[in-house]
Amino acid sequence: MQTALVIAVSLHVLSSVFWAGSSFALARTGGAAGEQLVFPQLGAATIAILTGGYLGHLVHAGSFGTTEQVLALGAVCALMAVGIQAATGPRAVFTLRRGTGDLANVRSRIATAQRVAAGLLGITALCMGAARYI
Repeated sequence: MQTALVIAVSLHVLSSVFWAGSSFALARTGGAAGEQLVFPQLGAATIAILTGGYLGHLVHAGSFGTTEQVLALGAVCALMAVGIQAATGPRAVFTLRRGTGDLANVRSRIATAQRVAAGLLGITALCMGAARYI
């Protein structure tokens, strides 16, 4: 079980850092070249969410105290973030590939989605950090 825990934590941290970091960078740069990161972000988000669920089951099963409630708030924020990114990103990429959309408008939509997602992922990170000490 210890090995599974170490692997799950490692995958969770690595995928989460990429997902949140790329979201923060795209939010800051106005979505510049955001279409190149849409699918890697969604892949990292999937891994982060699956490993987070596994860690929740492994470490926090059977209780729903304050720690678990704070982690649940972070999980809800992460799910909202990936929902926003999944609703916006692939559609923007396909619009650009078809050449039917205005590049500035598509980048603006990507940037807005990334800004909202970055805020939600910031809350998620705060919840993960604070949960240990509550």
